[in-house]
Amino acid sequence: QVQLEESGGGSVQAEGSLRLSCVASGDTYSRACMGWFRQAPGEKREGVAAIDSDGSTSYADSVKGRFIISQDNAKNTLDLQMNSLKPEDTAMYYCAARSDRCNSRYRWAWLQRGGVGANFWGQGTQVTVSS
Repeated sequence: QVQLEESGGGSVQAEGSLRLSCVASGDTYSRACMGWFRQAPGEKREGVAAIDSDGSTSYADSVKGRFIISQDNAKNTLDLQMNSLKPEDTAMYYCAARSDRCNSRYRWAWLQRGGVGANFWGQGTQVTVSS
């Protein structure tokens, strides 16, 4: 079992920055691949970024060049640095983990299907960007 807890959300003006963190506890081997997903009210959940245990990353086109996903295995944390935020980034952001590793093809598909296939989810942290 893995428990995930997100933090770092808040309200920020457009062009501002936020850093989200996800602390993981439990079985290390059950989170070989991790990702950030988001869901705005009335919208489907969408993928933001994903990272394999070897550090390989993938990003949704909408955040490429603005967001950076990273992990610290020693601290059991997954971070999302969000820069140049836009009002359309407003959403609840979720951390997710899956037990199997994810190559580039799988990461792309995982993001496209909004995280379906994840074994564990956090409760989410709200990000609000005002214009």
